[in-house]
Amino acid sequence: MEFLTLELLPFIKNHILLSLGWIILVIAIIVLTIKSKLSKVQNINNAQAINLINKQDAIVVDVRSADNFKKGHITESYNILPIDIKNANIKPIEKFKEKFVVLVDENGLSSTAIGEILVKQGFLHVFTLKDGIIGWNSENLPLVRK
Repeated sequence: MEFLTLELLPFIKNHILLSLGWIILVIAIIVLTIKSKLSKVQNINNAQAINLINKQDAIVVDVRSADNFKKGHITESYNILPIDIKNANIKPIEKFKEKFVVLVDENGLSSTAIGEILVKQGFLHVFTLKDGIIGWNSENLPLVRK
């Protein structure tokens, strides 16, 4: 308690913006952590994705641009843009609502929000590839190139 009054409080007084920045950052980390724990969309690694694809007959939905998809994608992936998912224009995967779905983006950062949309549209088992296609490629896993 003595540390709090002797050093921390004067620091906060002298550096209000910096202190507010740290407080906001801590709150953001807490909120994102809680949000990810409550999410119905699970983040999985490459080995888990391979297991789902091979043993559970999961489908892979690649949400990158058509150009990036052509440069390299996971075998038998469906290329559906995020805007199409948001607009419920998902005809190619509509019939897979009860199957396992693995979402792949470039680096694993944007697919969770897209997965949440799919869950709202009735998909029961949605997963995101942790490091996206970059992580897949970094482990020298096979890619189809067109």
